[in-house]
Amino acid sequence: MLVSLVFTAVTAACVSATGMEPQAVGPEGTLLATVYKSCKNKGDVALTFDDGPYLYLEDISNALVAAGAHGTFFFNGNNFRCIYNLAESVKYAHAHGHMIGSHTYAHKDLTTLTSDQIHNEMWLVEQALQRIIGVTPAFMRPPYGLYNDLVRQVSHVRNQSLVIWDFDSGDSTGSSVTSSEALYAAVASKNPSNVLAVNHETSETTAHQVLPYAISTLKAAGYKLVTVAECLGLPAYQHVGTPGTPDPNTWKC
Repeated sequence: MLVSLVFTAVTAACVSATGMEPQAVGPEGTLLATVYKSCKNKGDVALTFDDGPYLYLEDISNALVAAGAHGTFFFNGNNFRCIYNLAESVKYAHAHGHMIGSHTYAHKDLTTLTSDQIHNEMWLVEQALQRIIGVTPAFMRPPYGLYNDLVRQVSHVRNQSLVIWDFDSGDSTGSSVTSSEALYAAVASKNPSNVLAVNHETSETTAHQVLPYAISTLKAAGYKLVTVAECLGLPAYQHVGTPGTPDPNTWKC
């Protein structure tokens, strides 16, 4: 059993000049997972969607695919909905070329948990994704963007990198459609080399109003809309295998 230590939480606001915190050696010689806070490739925008699977997944997927784009869905196991109850939506996203990542099981603040508890939060959603679509994710987004050295330590053991963001649409804090669209317009006009954007799949306005605007605005500015793995030049999954057979005794939250 790993020893649970107390570390200072690092938030998404603490972005390094390189856009990442590389794999490092932590306390007592433990290895810490890499943390990515921005894309690497010039001209790429990675649109990501947290907190699903939820009711608007297919709408988001269809909007992206219609524009010749792909996004990244960071799924919970049991947050707004039980992932097994929306297994067909998970399959839909995967079948349409979107990247699937972990957002942990119950959307808990990982910096408040012990090592064993963090492992469990990560394992339960990994197990669900293995059962539903046969993949083991290579990337995890910590809920609220909060992590510490213990979270990075456990992520390294589970062979996953952390993904934060460098642009927030504001939909998780109740921003209006006008406000979120203005944020996308502003970042497009600033013309950064690349963008790693966080949105939330659970927002109806994001799915039906802000996302179409963001897609058209970013494409008009010359950006290519890709997955996180593509914008980093890394594999999306540790393992790709055969999905499991649904079992009512185990496929439940």
